[in-house]
Amino acid sequence: MPKIKTRRAVAKRFKETGNGKIKMMHDGKGHILTKKSKNRKRRLRKTGYVSKQFEKNYKEMM
Repeated sequence: MPKIKTRRAVAKRFKETGNGKIKMMHDGKGHILTKKSKNRKRRLRKTGYVSKQFEKNYKEMM
């Protein structure tokens, strides 16, 4: 059976940590920032993690 090709879009947007979690940036920080509160923008700056139920899917694609 052939190897599964890496989904390049997924590989560019997500990284795997040393513990095996999938790290991601939050969405909603690209444009139309004037109506978003300062606190909301600060929260979006931080790294997020993919939930446990989707981790297997993302690892397969990466």
